[in-house]
Amino acid sequence: MSSTTLYGGASGRRVTVRDLAAAKQRGERWPMVTAYDAMTARVFDAAGIPVLLVGDSAAMVVYGYDSTLPVTVDDLLPLTAAVVRGSSRALVVADLPFGSYQTSPGQALESAARFMKEAGAHAVKLEGGRRIAPQVEALVSAGVPVMAHLGLTPQSVNVFGGYRVQGRGAAGDELMADAKDLQRAGAFSVVLECVPADLAERVTASLDIPTIGIGAGPATDAQVLVWQDMMGLTPRPARFVKRYADLGADLDRAARAFADDVVSGSFPGPEHAYT
Repeated sequence: MSSTTLYGGASGRRVTVRDLAAAKQRGERWPMVTAYDAMTARVFDAAGIPVLLVGDSAAMVVYGYDSTLPVTVDDLLPLTAAVVRGSSRALVVADLPFGSYQTSPGQALESAARFMKEAGAHAVKLEGGRRIAPQVEALVSAGVPVMAHLGLTPQSVNVFGGYRVQGRGAAGDELMADAKDLQRAGAFSVVLECVPADLAERVTASLDIPTIGIGAGPATDAQVLVWQDMMGLTPRPARFVKRYADLGADLDRAARAFADDVVSGSFPGPEHAYT
C-alpha cells in the first residue's frame, strides 16, 4: 500500500471515504486496526494505518467482559474521543454497540450523532443485513458515513450459538443479497467476518464499495485485526489472526525485572534521583 496514494497525495489531512472508494477502483489494498486510546492511535497513525476502528471489542480487551454485548455508548465515547485526539490522518470509525441502533432509524441516528458530536468520530459501524438497511439509509441521509458488518456479527453471537463461520451453502446467497442491500442503502464499506474465502471473493467482486475481511481470506479489499490479537496480548487468538509481535511476553519480562529491581534495591539508582 502506498499511503501517499491513499491519502490522495495531500499532507496534513485525514483519509476520507472517497479515498477508500478510489483505492478500490485502483485495486489497492489497505489495513485497518482497532484502537482504544490516544497513545496506540498515535503509533498506528504514524505507521500509516489509514483507518482506525474503535470497536465494541473494547468490551473484552479494555473492560474485561466475555463478549461485546455489555459495552455501552457511554463506555465507547471517551475511547473514541481519545483515538481521534491521538491521530491526525486516519479515518476513525466508531462501533455502535448492541442495543444502540436496532430499535429504529431514529435510535441509530441519535447514537451516531453522539459519536460524531461528542467524540469527533468520522464514521460509524453497525452489524446486520437488510434488516438494518433503513438505519443505514437514515444515517447516510443525515450525513453520517456508515461501515456495515456481515458474516459473524459478534453482537448476534447468542443467535448463532457461538462464534461460527457464517455464509456456507445457501446462506452465502443470503449474505450476498444483504451486502448488495447495504450498498444500495449507502454504506461506504462492509466488513466480512468469518466467512468462506470464496464467498468473500465473490462479494468483493460484486460490490462497488470496499470489503474489509477478518477471517475472510485474502481477496477482500482490506483487512482488519484487533491490535491486541496481532501483537500477542491475547492468550488464545482465533485461527485467522497472525501475530506480528509478542508484547505479552515482553510486558511479563519487564514487570518481573522491575519487581526484582525494587526488591533488591537496585532501582531507583542515583541516575533516577533528584539532587
